[in-house]
Amino acid sequence: MRAAVAALAGLIFGIGLTIAEMTNPAKVLAFLDVFSGQWDPSLIFVMGAGIALYGAGFLILKRRTAPVMGDRFHLPTAQGIDTPLIAGAVLFGAGWGLVGLCPGPAFAALSLGGAPVLIFMAANLAGMYAFELVGPRMTRGQTAA
Repeated sequence: MRAAVAALAGLIFGIGLTIAEMTNPAKVLAFLDVFSGQWDPSLIFVMGAGIALYGAGFLILKRRTAPVMGDRFHLPTAQGIDTPLIAGAVLFGAGWGLVGLCPGPAFAALSLGGAPVLIFMAANLAGMYAFELVGPRMTRGQTAA
């Protein structure tokens, strides 16, 4: 049952990303390029809707004592800003700004095909694998500030 709910949630998320054109790198790059004179602000509504939905869901979650499908909630415990968080944000932002894709929309865009998306996803997987190799050494002994 958990797998079916997760698959349905992923499918709905992917369809939403596709309808919102978050899977279109040109649309995303037009949104990110504020100073070109051809800025496309339409993705602000996508981000706003996502933030509002997350906020509402988090408020509902805070009122519950246990999840619907699980034994406990798995909430983040880190409270501070540290070097791995900053490095990850910079890498994510740089990749998003250079290519116009981030992992969620790129995964949804796989259904549309195309070499650029396949190359991006291959690089994404290589980056995750590299982090698995060096990440534990980078964060060893670090605590959240």
